[in-house]
Amino acid sequence: MDSAVTSANRKAASTKIVVAGGFGVGKTTLVGAVSEIQPLRTEALVTNESAGVDNLDAVPSKATTTVAMDFGRLTLGEDLILYLFGTPGQRRFWFMWDDLCHGAIGAIVLVDTARLDESFSPLDYFEAKGLPFIVAVNNFNGVEHYTLDQVRAALSLPAQVPIIGVDARDRDSAKTALIRVTEYALEHLTRSLSAGAS
Repeated sequence: MDSAVTSANRKAASTKIVVAGGFGVGKTTLVGAVSEIQPLRTEALVTNESAGVDNLDAVPSKATTTVAMDFGRLTLGEDLILYLFGTPGQRRFWFMWDDLCHGAIGAIVLVDTARLDESFSPLDYFEAKGLPFIVAVNNFNGVEHYTLDQVRAALSLPAQVPIIGVDARDRDSAKTALIRVTEYALEHLTRSLSAGAS
């Protein structure tokens, strides 16, 4: 059969990826940088409700925050569509994470090396869920840079969890992170199937 006909007859598959992390690490930026559609954003002004709840010291110029989710879409190849869901970073909105993660194949946990302590809760969440995830170190301007091995050690990441550097503002960099989490989710599924068959 002609490969062009086979390709045309094949239906596009869609899958869901979650972009998570603490407050102000770049989730909205990453989804917006890579989405082929105008991303849906549910942002609101940062108000006095954040006082004593969210640490704004590291992001003093941040005026808005995601209160529900960010949503974007990216087509990879002819037959794979990625739907991207960015989680809210403020802890008081974390009750939404379960719904946003339902049906996802994997997650990208964005981290800021200036605030690594805010990365532990998202990492614990995905480990407890058993959802494959990668760690993407967002390289902000003016932030002291550490090697990926140093970040892995600081976060006590298991050896099998991929860690990459990313610039959430750059489309190609964000796309690389999405491709890596998709690959890792497939590797995770293959290992699970092999373990079940033996």
